[in-house]
Amino acid sequence: LDVEQRRVRVQPGVIRNELNRFLAPHRLFFGPETSTAGWAMIGGMVGNNSCGSNSIAYGSTRDHLVSARGFLSDGSEASFGPLTADEFRAKCNGPDCLETRLYQRLATLLGDAATRQTIRDAMPKPEVTRRNTGYALDALLDASCFDPASDTPFNLCRLLAGSEGTLFFGVEYELNLLPLPPAGGLLCVHCESVDEALRAAVLVMQRRHCLPAGRMEVTAADPPQLTGCELIDSKILDCTKDNLEQARNRSFVVGEPGGVLVVELKHPHREKVEAGLAAIAADLKASGLGYAFPTLFGDDSHKVWELRRAGQGLVNNLPGDAKPREIVEDTAVAIDDLPAYINEFDRLLAEKYGIDCVHYAHAGAGELHLRPLFDLRSPEGLAMFRGVATDVAALVKKYRGSLSGEHGDGRLRGEFIRLMVGDACYGLFKQVKQLFDPAGIFNPGKIIDTPPMDTQLRIVSGQTEPEHETVFRFADTGGVLRAAEKCTGVGQCRKPAAAGGTMCPSYMATRNEADTTRARANVLRQALADPTAADPWNRPEIAGAMDLCLSCKACKSECPSNVDMARLKAEWQQQLHDTRGVPLRSRLIAGSASSLRLAAGLAPWVYNLAVTAPGISQLVKWTMGFAPGRSLPPVAQTTLKRWHQRRTKIKNPPAAAQGRVHLFVDEFTDTLDVPVGIAAVELLEALGYEVMLPEHVDSGRAQISKGLLREARELAGRN
Repeated sequence: LDVEQRRVRVQPGVIRNELNRFLAPHRLFFGPETSTAGWAMIGGMVGNNSCGSNSIAYGSTRDHLVSARGFLSDGSEASFGPLTADEFRAKCNGPDCLETRLYQRLATLLGDAATRQTIRDAMPKPEVTRRNTGYALDALLDASCFDPASDTPFNLCRLLAGSEGTLFFGVEYELNLLPLPPAGGLLCVHCESVDEALRAAVLVMQRRHCLPAGRMEVTAADPPQLTGCELIDSKILDCTKDNLEQARNRSFVVGEPGGVLVVELKHPHREKVEAGLAAIAADLKASGLGYAFPTLFGDDSHKVWELRRAGQGLVNNLPGDAKPREIVEDTAVAIDDLPAYINEFDRLLAEKYGIDCVHYAHAGAGELHLRPLFDLRSPEGLAMFRGVATDVAALVKKYRGSLSGEHGDGRLRGEFIRLMVGDACYGLFKQVKQLFDPAGIFNPGKIIDTPPMDTQLRIVSGQTEPEHETVFRFADTGGVLRAAEKCTGVGQCRKPAAAGGTMCPSYMATRNEADTTRARANVLRQALADPTAADPWNRPEIAGAMDLCLSCKACKSECPSNVDMARLKAEWQQQLHDTRGVPLRSRLIAGSASSLRLAAGLAPWVYNLAVTAPGISQLVKWTMGFAPGRSLPPVAQTTLKRWHQRRTKIKNPPAAAQGRVHLFVDEFTDTLDVPVGIAAVELLEALGYEVMLPEHVDSGRAQISKGLLREARELAGRN
């Protein structure tokens, strides 16, 4: 870190939010913020030229990438950074090596005025700020080595950003940093429709205050800075009603809006933020846009952004096989064109294909995340997959937009690049790839010479799906396979411990992809979807993925798609028991309640000695197959139920003023956490309730955790 120069050098695996936690004590931060910033790595952000919700203020990763060090396709090490015109010419006259040839060939290509004009005419129009179409040759054209009137240095990093790892193997990146932004506030513009919200976005962007060129930080002397202008549509808002994590974040919603435009202003003085938001609301009201304009500050504003970030996973919980598909999810146009473009887009889907679409995200930047809803499993759906992609590519070209605004071309959009930029410019892209990577070893099949976009799909259209008999009903998902398919690969289960939350504890410990909820869901999905598998549950790769799952159920609430891995693991264990039998250790754990009650009732000190004394406890753990370092819980000196019986006889509590409470005491509270149970009883009595401890059998929690689901169901029925 160079605080004075506001620069930092990082390796590609550094996570964006971890970088900013490191920078925070120095009052600096790295600007671009994707919705996945809690687990997105800088290398990936460079590869995709990531932007995020604040790009209208801070631009994209390309705008902050100063230099890069890594390896070219021949194995030679190279570093790229800003070069003056003289330094560029010196690079062209360097030793005979691949790096020198890169500069020489680019000088020839881009030094030709006709070629530069071809590139400018073919690429998205300058007003399109989010642009990941092909290779960013247009980002090099204004360099001083090609334009004597320019003072812009030539920097190959501008080409490498967004190249998706197809040109260069980066091992170190130097990033430009910004001073930490001041606090801000939100204006949540409630609109009757998405179209109304987009027209509001155009007005907001037209009247925003722009900082001087080259400056991205707001000072006390400036008007408030517009840092966000994001759309949340009704489909996402409806999904949040049933999402355990996000339901509490939607308190700002008024009525049933068709779309909410979230406008963010930042400034050192809150009164200026409040005045700025009020002025925007007044402008919108005067134009007949919006029906409610709540403002939020502090923690309340964080809830809005959390809800917006969760949108990608939430919409995948829509019932049925028609799911939002990521075909054209980040098309971008100029902001002034956005309402007309989306109007045509929606009419195309409705009139030609008879389908609806989810809209959300970066309205102020001219890019919405668009997810058409259809069933990819059917032959009709597969044909629609290609048809929508082809038609929308033509529509984006009509508006001279970018087929990818931030997520990259990859395999999905690569085959349409020639359509978007024409044969001449596409030929230049192929020359660039051939120049950097003649053998095609860097991320092949992406951007250039990609396979057809409807091949290599994880869902095989028209394939007969196997039916699986399960103990859990999985009625809420439409079967166990659909429960595994709820994972959409968002990757929130990859967040580090410092990011907060619980999901996923095994990944936090090992930092191994195989120990994520995502890995477990996909390994299970692949096995269950195989129609040729005789015993899909009994596979070593599933056992390896499930091994470190704690069944903590954090994914049930923290995963945007609410993947319930604890339930899936328990079902997998039961299916395995049915074919292999129940291991002794599982039997011992499932039946531990009886042993604990016996120990607590007869001789707790003997049991506690056995589980805590070094020699004896090691023998016990070895016998039961427990890890040597795993502590075993001591039992209380009496059970909660016995304590309550004795207390009731001695105290003879008076009639309850508030009524009677029946307290379900599970086996763990009864034998291990007795002080917690005592505190609960005493609190309820102090509040005026008579506390009764009914007779019942075990809760079944231990049985579920070891996959003995039929036994757990029998206990539940008795209770």
